[in-house]
Amino acid sequence: MSWTTPADLRAQVQKLWDKGDLLRPLVQGEAMAPRRLRLVGPTSAELSERFDAVRAWMADLRQAGPASGAPRYRIVLREFRHRVLGANAVPDEVWLDTLEDALALIGKQKDAKRFASLVQFTCEQQPALLPWLQKRPLHALALVDAWPRLLAVVSWLQVHPRPGIYLRQVDLAGVDSKFIETHRGVLCELLDLALPLDAIDASATGLSQFCRRYGFKDKPLRIRFRLLDPSIALLPDGCEQDIGVTQAAFERLDVLVRRVFITENEVNFLAFPPLAGSMVIFGAGYGFEVLVGARWLHARSMFYWGDIDTHGFAILDQLRASFPQVQSLLMDKTTLLAHAVQWGEEPQPVLRDLPRLTVEERALFDELRDNRLRVGVRLEQERIGFDWLQKTLAALAPGDGAALDVEDEK
Repeated sequence: MSWTTPADLRAQVQKLWDKGDLLRPLVQGEAMAPRRLRLVGPTSAELSERFDAVRAWMADLRQAGPASGAPRYRIVLREFRHRVLGANAVPDEVWLDTLEDALALIGKQKDAKRFASLVQFTCEQQPALLPWLQKRPLHALALVDAWPRLLAVVSWLQVHPRPGIYLRQVDLAGVDSKFIETHRGVLCELLDLALPLDAIDASATGLSQFCRRYGFKDKPLRIRFRLLDPSIALLPDGCEQDIGVTQAAFERLDVLVRRVFITENEVNFLAFPPLAGSMVIFGAGYGFEVLVGARWLHARSMFYWGDIDTHGFAILDQLRASFPQVQSLLMDKTTLLAHAVQWGEEPQPVLRDLPRLTVEERALFDELRDNRLRVGVRLEQERIGFDWLQKTLAALAPGDGAALDVEDEK
């Protein structure tokens, strides 16, 4: 028997709640329109053949309805005639007439009351945010305790657009940088509604660019590099030339080297051997925007050393979008086959085409992507023999290795 039970009716109302449909009328200030719930009742044959079961089903529905004083829904009856008992009435439709009835049926009266208070507070403080409550009522309800502080942040930025300070310097009761960072996703949506367009940098998207989008100072990006030629030392003699500077400082350095290597592995970065006229940068995966502003890099020979897998080639392809002269280092089939015992497995390979690869790189990328060597082949850069690295570096063109003269720069 699949006739609708009171539990089924409550489940339907719970779905309305989960979609936010029961709270949206509170934002609009309107009464909820009556809603018809789905009701599956006995067929004509069942009415005649299983009348005792039908009566029990009807009693069950009524006991969860107005007769018992329980949460209300309205039952619409239709008449049917029994061959022995004569005319009778059976439930044909079930309706929720009011929001109060719907809330009471699933025990959400207190939650709805809290949401109504939140709506009233928002209407008084930041009416421009009411559309957000309309769109995300359950999300707002989950933030009910933080909501006054979120609106305080919005109000503060309306008074101080693009403030040019760190989040730590926002001076609001109960609001610290941790609070703002935790709620960046919600604040982005609220601020986009409440702030004028000239207070928002639309080109800055994503949570990581929250500060830039709304005009806060962000933690400076830093670039770490090692100078591999003792004659080009920036630090005093005897000091390890392992240097970390801000992005702005790196852009102004204009280091007098001819070759720049980029590696993704920190141990490889630290162990990279001395090499005339060269430096090595500790890379940052898919994040080379930090290097783009260093115009002096465009006049250098650049080499990228990544893992031999589809993601390694995807990073190389992306790097070439900013630095077309980049060459790959130790990302060839000969190196891959020579280290077969060190192969690992790449769990989720890149499947898209990479247009900036050379013919040889694209051929190897296709073999990896299509699993022609083995499923998910991956050779991590740190698994390549150090002697193999040294021989590869020694084979680079000698003329490309001397330090860059000041006259060359002119």
